[in-house]
Amino acid sequence: MSESLILPSAIKLFPIRGCILPPGEHLPLNVFEPRYLNMVDDALASDGIIGVIQPATGGTPEKPALQPVGGAGRIVSHQETADGRYLMVLEGLTRFAVEAELEQQTPYRVAQADYRPFTQDLVEVHMPPAIDVQGLIERLRAYFDLVGIETDWPALEKAPLSLVINKTAMAAPFDAESKQRLLEASSIPHRAEILDRLMQNSLDEAASGSRGWTP
Repeated sequence: MSESLILPSAIKLFPIRGCILPPGEHLPLNVFEPRYLNMVDDALASDGIIGVIQPATGGTPEKPALQPVGGAGRIVSHQETADGRYLMVLEGLTRFAVEAELEQQTPYRVAQADYRPFTQDLVEVHMPPAIDVQGLIERLRAYFDLVGIETDWPALEKAPLSLVINKTAMAAPFDAESKQRLLEASSIPHRAEILDRLMQNSLDEAASGSRGWTP
């Protein structure tokens, strides 16, 4: 890992269903619940790092079970509104595995984080030539048309493929389980493969009305 990046062993948790934060991406958030306003205050007073993680099946409404992997992000901008909310942006740093949840006096949850399985998140990504870039872009066009996502196609086709893959994984209206598979993908090429199949599955469902492949 980079020596300039000090990651907290105990990470503040912000559980959000259907939301993932891959490394290098930016996530705008509107924070209004009192316990998470307290979490943001504490983060701003310390390292500025928060862990975005999806709830899992089980637990209670107040304390749902959590997925095993989340994304650590640093607050890169924030604004307090007149009605007491925070509008902020997190920049993804790296994924983390939840080793254990820690007992704290804070109203928000905190976990012992293990970053070791994700050291590749801090390394520049080089896409292998085996990826069918043109085929992926064609499915992106068809899928975006299907779900009503508008984009600047000339700019998108010039952007690094890893950026396109991560932004689509964040923005596409896949279910929470599919989003988690995208987050936990072992590499960007693996994430591209899952994304491609999810989009194709959605296109097939729209064409036939039947359920198809699940990653």
